[in-house]
Amino acid sequence: MKLIFCGTPRFALPTLEKLIEEQFDIELVVTKPDEPAGRGHELTASPVKQAAHQHRLLIFQPEKLNHPATRTFLSTFYVEAIVVAAYGYILPQWMLELAPLGCINLHASLLPKYRGAAPIPWAIIRGEKETGVTTMRLDRGMDTGDILLSRAEPIYSEDTAETLSMRLSLPGAELMVETLRGLERGAIQPCPQDNPRASYAPRLRKEDGRIDWSLESEEIWRRVRGLNPWPGAFSTFRGKLLHIWTASFACESLPGVAPGTLILAENRLEVACRVGHLILGEVQLEGRKRLSAFDFARGARIKPGEKLGI
Repeated sequence: MKLIFCGTPRFALPTLEKLIEEQFDIELVVTKPDEPAGRGHELTASPVKQAAHQHRLLIFQPEKLNHPATRTFLSTFYVEAIVVAAYGYILPQWMLELAPLGCINLHASLLPKYRGAAPIPWAIIRGEKETGVTTMRLDRGMDTGDILLSRAEPIYSEDTAETLSMRLSLPGAELMVETLRGLERGAIQPCPQDNPRASYAPRLRKEDGRIDWSLESEEIWRRVRGLNPWPGAFSTFRGKLLHIWTASFACESLPGVAPGTLILAENRLEVACRVGHLILGEVQLEGRKRLSAFDFARGARIKPGEKLGI
């Protein structure tokens, strides 16, 4: 089967590698343009582009899919399907109609739950116990196309958005191969989504990482996990940003202690919440390296009653 593959981040890599391993004929890899990264802001190729180079695949990095030159170029490829895995751009209608089997997308949720750009972080933040991967045929809506196949995966208490993304990418790759083989045989019946059951996972913003200490400790703990690695959960300490990379929580409230108050208890650093308290693991003060919270507290000489978020 001849394919065009569209993808950009690490999540898409296992799917690309699996398609190559299963001897699908990838005529073209489409990925986002190189972006500045690191302190030097040097242009850096996406993980998918780097892998495509290693496999000597033809690469295309359009800035706009709706540009006439882009349409002309992609229309020269006669493929049976376009595979999409975390590409990062919305495909125009003409591209949805380019291949006989359509554009087959790998989405990191059990649709119709968590349509949108950030299904993995929001599933953790909202306390889901299970998520999964779904293959679907793209249409003009936001993840509204017919479902082809899906596979469930548990969310563990130690999962972050990063670890869950990497774990989902592996069954996702297998599911994509199974989907393409099934479509080729005519063995898959597309299933319309149950739209009233849909929920949404909007694109993350930097400000989503700011911790509101008036929330319950368990909810804050889920945000710490769901926003790792980006944008990261953060608060402020003495006027500087303090990223909280790992934490655990306790349901017991600290009587008479205002939310956001730091408590140095034996060998750990805790923060009072509206209900319960957060036990900080690894933290990172703006311009400094990551430290255990206890080492940070000793170095900062935390004062009694000192608060985060002010």
